[in-house]
Amino acid sequence: MQPKVKLTKRQMKEDKFTAFMLTSKQQFLENWQFYVIGVVILILVVVASSYYFDAKEQSRVDAAAQYAQALADYRNGNTQVAIMSFNQLLEDYSDDEVADQATYLLGKINYDSKNYPEAIRYYEMYVSKFKTSMLTRSAALAGIAASYENQGDYLNAALKFGAACDEYPTGPLCGDYHAGAMRNYIETGDIEKARSHLDIIKEKFGGSTLEARAIRLFSEKSSG
Repeated sequence: MQPKVKLTKRQMKEDKFTAFMLTSKQQFLENWQFYVIGVVILILVVVASSYYFDAKEQSRVDAAAQYAQALADYRNGNTQVAIMSFNQLLEDYSDDEVADQATYLLGKINYDSKNYPEAIRYYEMYVSKFKTSMLTRSAALAGIAASYENQGDYLNAALKFGAACDEYPTGPLCGDYHAGAMRNYIETGDIEKARSHLDIIKEKFGGSTLEARAIRLFSEKSSG
């Protein structure tokens, strides 16, 4: 019978490490497909993320190019082409930041073309969907008001001019919007509400040409 050999601590550690490596190797051989799948999934996630951000960036570039072309058509007087291009932009890039500008411009283009129902539709779409700019939201509400006024709907015009003032009370055009509300309330025969807007103009814009015009208009219309 062979004498039992006593292992040193170092030999015991080496044997444990060897056993661990053999076990690990065996586990890998038995489960290699799971390891490979895990690596493939990780690679796909990285590639997909890279593609997503690249696609988003390319999408922004494409949206900006389409918007620039539509804007150029509008400025060159190609109104119908611009309208179609802006509408296509809203379909293709509804979540892009140029969509708000396209929506507002569709309201303005239709207003300039005296297509007031469509102007109202796009301006209302802008107000309901986009919240970033008080100035532009106020202008959109005023665009709705002016569209109503041009169709003889003076009550809705007055209300929307008032809403434009409320949207941006310190805005650069707020005085004009108060004058618009006053003018349309006079047309409805509601002199008291017209006077309330005139009083605001006197308070905020006293001594200005806006005040002088508003006083003259109120005097002429209310006395008639």
